Amino acid sequence: MSKVGIIGATGYVGIELLRLLLTHPLVTVEAISSSSFKGEEIASIYKILINKINLICENPENVIEKCDVIFTALPHGLSEKFALKALERKKKIIDLGADFRLDSEKDYQQWYGKNFINSDLHKLSVYGLPELNRKKIKNCSIIANPGCYPTSIALALMPLLKNSLIKTNNVIIDSKSGATGAGRGLSLKSHYPELNENFVPYNIGCHRHTPEIEQTLSSIAGESIEVTFTPHLLPINRGILSTIYCETKNNLSLKSIHQIYDEFYKNEKFLQVLPLNTTAEIKNVKYSNNCQISLHENYRKNKLIIISTIDNMIKGAAGQAIQNLNLILGLNEDCGLNMISPPF
Repeated sequence: MSKVGIIGATGYVGIELLRLLLTHPLVTVEAISSSSFKGEEIASIYKILINKINLICENPENVIEKCDVIFTALPHGLSEKFALKALERKKKIIDLGADFRLDSEKDYQQWYGKNFINSDLHKLSVYGLPELNRKKIKNCSIIANPGCYPTSIALALMPLLKNSLIKTNNVIIDSKSGATGAGRGLSLKSHYPELNENFVPYNIGCHRHTPEIEQTLSSIAGESIEVTFTPHLLPINRGILSTIYCETKNNLSLKSIHQIYDEFYKNEKFLQVLPLNTTAEIKNVKYSNNCQISLHENYRKNKLIIISTIDNMIKGAAGQAIQNLNLILGLNEDCGLNMISPPF
């Protein structure tokens, strides 16, 4: 049994990760930490864990010392120092924050207002989208777990970009997320009277996931890609639905495109390409590590509309992190992740 630990276990992503790891058959959660609840028992903070686990929130250094693989579920700018300490002790780290997602320090400065602490450290990391970087992840010690929006978008466009089947100069992405994406901290936009019975775009044209989306899509396509990206906040707890508009090449029929997607994802355990004339919905991926994709044709035949849905807390965060854990431990990718969405 491999020993795993979580630094930042009491945030929404951290507790979701802990919840899933407790049902994983081949790992044990050895230690956890939380700067907000240091010295407190996790079950006193989250009552769902009463009689399930009795771990105390320790110092992050203790987590690194006790565990083989460490998850960091922290705000940006806080994970690098722990990654360095983990690497010095020959431990592996999976970062669920933004510290290792961007290749360019200039981009990180622009979008997150911080510098890399150690540039050499970033050269040792890999972007942890398993469907894209599976082989690299298996042999890497620092995994940058992708953002939730970028995950839903990259998986939706990968078959087209890998095969150079769309024009890349006018990709428009309209994404909607549940409120857990904003984290556990209090803010006006996630306050119940503001969120309930409302539907609002935010960070229009300047969301921090934009450079990650463009970097990932460019890596897939082998050329520079810029997108128009607008996120929205839904009055629901969890889930992401991304609607993507693009223009196809070669006058491909919708049926042909669907066959390309089916073939591309036929061996992927967590990807389901829905039959034509059906639509991907959040409720069908909620509480699972699945991504469901549906393909639609505009009345102008070369205009394609792609719908991609994931659970932002699982495939968009904690579940994908465990998928990466399974890869680096040499386990089946679905180990501990065989959840089926409830029907309602």
